[in-house]
Amino acid sequence: MRCGPAIVEQLRATLGVHGVFVRGSLSFHRGEGPLLYDGTEARSIILLGNIGGSIWPAFSKWLDMPANRTCKNPLDDWSKAIIRPIAVEAGATAYFPSDPPWQPFQRWAMQAEGLKASPLGILIHPDYGLWHGYRGALGFADVLEDDEVQAFSEHPCDQCVEKPCLTACPVDAVTAAGFDVPSCRSHLRKPEGQVGCMAGGCFARNACPVGAGYRYSVEQLAFHMAALQL
Repeated sequence: MRCGPAIVEQLRATLGVHGVFVRGSLSFHRGEGPLLYDGTEARSIILLGNIGGSIWPAFSKWLDMPANRTCKNPLDDWSKAIIRPIAVEAGATAYFPSDPPWQPFQRWAMQAEGLKASPLGILIHPDYGLWHGYRGALGFADVLEDDEVQAFSEHPCDQCVEKPCLTACPVDAVTAAGFDVPSCRSHLRKPEGQVGCMAGGCFARNACPVGAGYRYSVEQLAFHMAALQL
């Protein structure tokens, strides 16, 4: 199938009911693309993911099903259950952040959407802030017919004078030098971490003023914090 406007519209219609959006697209020069299922090289990809809490209603309904309650990695499993059949139908290869060989999803997103990393390591979007994610990508043998990269002229963190994310963490795990994951996880295991970040979400992430209207629900925040604690 040709990788152009028609397939993008088809993906939007099919994935929209699950709260999954087409997040961007990217074409590759020869020798740059990941391998397709047949061993040849992908010439383009389409990134798929959530905007704000868009996936939470469909995912939480799936998670409530008895057969899915014992999944070790439920969000990854749900994403694969949604995206893989669509990849087959489109004649594409599905890639996921959780699966080897590890694909450079952040680099793809930076190229496709023009995003940059925040001090937490999460790519920050000028509209959605830190409240978005990438659940998978589809690889195609053809170059995109209308590959237009959306480049944002200003990095939100550069325009943020007060930078509250750098002072909100109770254990200073988030600094301009980066995100200290071990310190964060150690704090989350303590009583103060359980009633703080674990109950209401990462203080540093919540402090970011960009895209506040897309902030995850309390239930979704608790789900992601529990995963970080593992």
